[in-house]
Amino acid sequence: MAPRCEIFSQGEEIVTGQTVDSNAAWLSQQLIAAGFELTRHTAVGDHLEALVGLLIEISERADCCICTGGLGPTGDDLTAEAVAEAFGAPLEFDAEAMDQVESIFKLWNRPMPAVNRKQAYFPSGAVRIDNKWGTAPGFTVNHNGCQFYFLPGVPSEMKKMFQAGVFPQLQESFSLSPLKKVTFRTFGLGESAIQERIESIVFPEMVTVSFRAGLPEVELKLWFPPEQDQQEIEVLSSAIASALGNQLISVSDGFGPPKGIVEVVSELLTEKSHKVALLETVSSGLLASWCVTRPWLLESRVIPSSELLNRDFELEGCSETERALSLAKLVRQKSGADYGLVQLWSFDPSLLKEKRRSMELVTALSTCDGETHHITKVGGSLDRKQNIAAASLLNLLRFHLGTAY
Repeated sequence: MAPRCEIFSQGEEIVTGQTVDSNAAWLSQQLIAAGFELTRHTAVGDHLEALVGLLIEISERADCCICTGGLGPTGDDLTAEAVAEAFGAPLEFDAEAMDQVESIFKLWNRPMPAVNRKQAYFPSGAVRIDNKWGTAPGFTVNHNGCQFYFLPGVPSEMKKMFQAGVFPQLQESFSLSPLKKVTFRTFGLGESAIQERIESIVFPEMVTVSFRAGLPEVELKLWFPPEQDQQEIEVLSSAIASALGNQLISVSDGFGPPKGIVEVVSELLTEKSHKVALLETVSSGLLASWCVTRPWLLESRVIPSSELLNRDFELEGCSETERALSLAKLVRQKSGADYGLVQLWSFDPSLLKEKRRSMELVTALSTCDGETHHITKVGGSLDRKQNIAAASLLNLLRFHLGTAY
């Protein structure tokens, strides 16, 4: 039987909805992947009595609990005090922890306020979890057979401390049988379309199927019990990949995220040492911002209006498709890139502002072997239209380069 684990988030901002509890979501993924049975998420505001009561309750029903928040220096940071009261473990000063907090302030070239001394007090018997990335050390204690881990609420610090200090302890302390997982990332297919494509495939009884919708990529996830035969997983994965066809971007057979379209295209371009020049219209430089650090991006340009387009390229009288193909060729030739990518639309601002109206998007690719294009209808909000317009350009190039998974 898998050990039972709970997640406990402290903070008035969490309870009132001012802050989305992304920590709990991330921790859930890590713990389930490790082999825990995750039984509850609980959030409590900055109230000592409520915190004390919840800590006692959790200690009586769970094998493990990961707690975030409440380790700061201010009066509303009550985690250490609550643990001390709930478990009858008076607070004690940790000189080494104080040195670590002071060193962080020296690194920042700032004087340490006296209130930060509070962060060096831990319940008696607690084991410190060092924080190399901020001023709030964590700690772990055991009560009633439940192992508690207390981490700061700052997501970047919490994640690093969990990976470096907590996860290795969990692996040593608990008998874990990690689930097996395979994730398929697709482009241009909705959840229902994916379901239709895999409808005829027979899944083993204990396999759990789930979807994660993104923009414009959708993931299909398969969860297998620890004892599932690896060969069966591979046969099933192959059948699904075949059913999804060329709209499958990548496959991940572990708990890391599958590669998105930017990563897949980047690997293919880097492998070939090829360069790309972009001309964006409706996406307004969004694609260039995704790729700005990539060595294959040779040149990018944004043209927001048809007047500027006609002024700079003198292509009046052509259809949208003809203009897109001609522009892709010009962009490639003038830049000296291996590939020229262009997106065009009607430049009617009302199409962007109104969610119910769709726009016709033309994407074009030019290579030394010629030009190709794709036409699609895109609806929804401005953000959705721009994201799909940007990703569609890369997808056209992906089709040309071939898949990388």
